[in-house]
Amino acid sequence: MSGNENGMTYRDAGVDIDAGNALVARIKPAAQASARPGVMDALGGFGALFDLRAAGYRDPVLVAATDGVGTKLKIAIETGMVGNVGQDLVAMCVNDLVCQGAEPLFFLDYFATGRLDVERAAEVIEGISKGCQMAGCALIGGETAEMPGMYQGADFDLAGFALGALERGENLPRNVAAGDVLLGLGASGVHSNGYSLVRQIVETSGLGWDADCPFGAGRLGQALLTPTRIYVRAARAAMAAGDVHALAHITGGGLIENLPRALPDALGATIDLDSWQPPAVFQWLARVGGLAEGEVLKTFNAGIGMVLVVAPASEAAVRRALGEAGETVTRLGTVTRRATDGPALTLRGALF
Repeated sequence: MSGNENGMTYRDAGVDIDAGNALVARIKPAAQASARPGVMDALGGFGALFDLRAAGYRDPVLVAATDGVGTKLKIAIETGMVGNVGQDLVAMCVNDLVCQGAEPLFFLDYFATGRLDVERAAEVIEGISKGCQMAGCALIGGETAEMPGMYQGADFDLAGFALGALERGENLPRNVAAGDVLLGLGASGVHSNGYSLVRQIVETSGLGWDADCPFGAGRLGQALLTPTRIYVRAARAAMAAGDVHALAHITGGGLIENLPRALPDALGATIDLDSWQPPAVFQWLARVGGLAEGEVLKTFNAGIGMVLVVAPASEAAVRRALGEAGETVTRLGTVTRRATDGPALTLRGALF
């Protein structure tokens, strides 16, 4: 085949296949570090294989979840601190899976950018591998898309896809009843929701990402990039220790929107807002942004990243298991009967 030395190449158009190949080689050790029973193949094939029998399942039901990191990515890009957003990506998917009663098995990532920076992309994907290891799932494959003209400068985007499994008949929620106890697990910070409002509040404050953090140690940007907590191992330990009827991952919509998703229509919940102390970041956001308490509760996690609905007789055993897993546990309230057309949540006390 003859060629034209003066002809155009894919690299001239802004896509560097060699850089993509270098990235695959760079991240293979990170993927291998997250391997678990059931993984059948390494990176590089047209698809990834997983053996459910080897993972220990007899009659499995598959559970899937997908999510992103949202505009928290803008802070990571503008500060150059991209190492933790991979954990955020995994957390947003696997924390949802475990709410269905599923064990996360494997994870796929999608990384899109205008120009591939191998070092930066590798840092992101190594963070994804770290998150997968924390959740006990394998980084089994993914896609890196270099799309000049779609993304400007250092911009990039992330999406994640997780697959989990559970034995037939073990899905959650189930058997939720009035009188069940609500146990909240502490959040590490803002996690990965509400960042469009966070960024607007920071702009209003006049502070830059490198300013001293007004609600804690270090720099503001670094503090706001604290990664989302992954609750999988703790939640599964709790389910093994006692009678857990439901879980709710507190993401966009806060407690107001997410807890009712775990409750039957005839039931609601009473929450004592005085039962926990929100991290200082939420008080700062509320003060600088002039946010009403209701706005905080329906936009942010307000310091509670996951809620477990537990049978009263199992409360002590579940709390013990969660504590041993390193979680900060708060008794938030109880499940109650819901009046016809009544609110799903009854809030008592004050958040701040």
